Amino acid sequence: MIPLYIILGILAFIILIFAICLVRALTVHPTSAVTARIPKADEKRSMDYGKSLSRLVQIETISSRFDKSRDKFYRFHKALEDMFPLIHKNLEKHEFNGSLLFKWKGKSDKDPILLMSHHDVVEASGEWKHPPFSGEIADGAVWGRGTVDTKASLFCFLTAVEELLAQGYTPDRDVYLASSCTEEWSGEGAPLTVKYLKDQGVHLSMLIDEGGMIIREPIGGVKGTYAMVGVLEKGYGDLKFTAKSTGGHASAPVKNTPLPRLGAFMQDIEKHNPFRVEFHPSVREMFRRFTPNMAFGMKFVFRNLWLFGPLLKKLMPMISPPGAAMLQTTIAFTMAKGSDGLNVLPQEAYVTGNLRFIPHQGTDESIEIITQVAKKHNIETQVIYKDYPCPIVDHNGRPFQLVEETIHKIYPGIGVCPYTMTGGTDAKYYSDICENAIRFAPLYITNQQYGSIHGINENINCDALPLGVDFYKEIIKNAV
Repeated sequence: MIPLYIILGILAFIILIFAICLVRALTVHPTSAVTARIPKADEKRSMDYGKSLSRLVQIETISSRFDKSRDKFYRFHKALEDMFPLIHKNLEKHEFNGSLLFKWKGKSDKDPILLMSHHDVVEASGEWKHPPFSGEIADGAVWGRGTVDTKASLFCFLTAVEELLAQGYTPDRDVYLASSCTEEWSGEGAPLTVKYLKDQGVHLSMLIDEGGMIIREPIGGVKGTYAMVGVLEKGYGDLKFTAKSTGGHASAPVKNTPLPRLGAFMQDIEKHNPFRVEFHPSVREMFRRFTPNMAFGMKFVFRNLWLFGPLLKKLMPMISPPGAAMLQTTIAFTMAKGSDGLNVLPQEAYVTGNLRFIPHQGTDESIEIITQVAKKHNIETQVIYKDYPCPIVDHNGRPFQLVEETIHKIYPGIGVCPYTMTGGTDAKYYSDICENAIRFAPLYITNQQYGSIHGINENINCDALPLGVDFYKEIIKNAV
């Protein structure tokens, strides 16, 4: 029998740990992000910008790896020439099969910066409230495919440069502006742009691409308005998993045919996650900045990750799938094929998996792990495509601090959080010439607008545009 003093000692230890966790949770107080409000933009300026953005949205720029024509993108370029005459008169322009690069020569060619976005969009199927390429302005917003992803941010930094040129401003360092027409399918636009810059010996001190935006309550249980600044982009991979057999007639089925093996393989992955879950320092910092504005139960847990971290690693997929994706390599099964006949057992069947590789368990290690799981089910693995996680931007470094300071100037009081990008951007191609690729579009969007990306009813508020323009002006003026 366990002595009473040991039981009491264990109980006292548990109470002490609970008391420490409670005090730690009670001593963090809500930040200004809870009460912060987005500044009201000038109404005339908002409407003028909205009308200009509308013109760009009306030019349909759906891209596809199967469509080699660039005519629609050249029409888009012509609109840019009409709307931004000073840029086209004063900046050095390069064009790479429909993708654009401008160089604004500064007082020094040391430590140049690059502002980038893309002008291609995904298809726009489904029933829309306003036609997807109408660019209609209604309810204070511009509606149409590409408003959020990403013609609005493109419009904002081009407008910032155009207006600074009109004032006779010359930047302290070279400023590059880039926009590809192949981002949506990871095409050649950004790689060609990077090759040109490398050939010119250009090494960027920082770049700002699409990524996080400004949104209220970015995850459930967190109150307030936050700018989500992407500092890490996962690697990307497409794998094909093939199961083979001798086939046969469906009227006399045998066991362990290709489709059941593939099914067992996928179920195995879903039930027994093979990838290591870790809280990267940037993710820890994100949760540290969220914690003061969490509901108390979440605050109690996240304020004490030293104790609850192992439990959270297991529970995060149920709490927040996007949050869980920031902690590990992920795989999603996306395509499948069996036999061509309804009554035929396939000699060969396959599924494809889309993987996003986390830096702590990178591309090659993750592929090897999933390959070994497939082998257990007598399944072959083929790599269709792979790339690698990008360099991680230090949230304590000057480039991130510059972005953070600029956000606080343009949007007083809102929170700023580093986070892991679970999707892909053109910035991944710049790893060889830039260690500080920040993924952030300085625009306030609603949850509906966030959900409309690659969905229906994509739109952005006109009054979000002036603040975006002002953000880019400040970045250009203060880049160091």
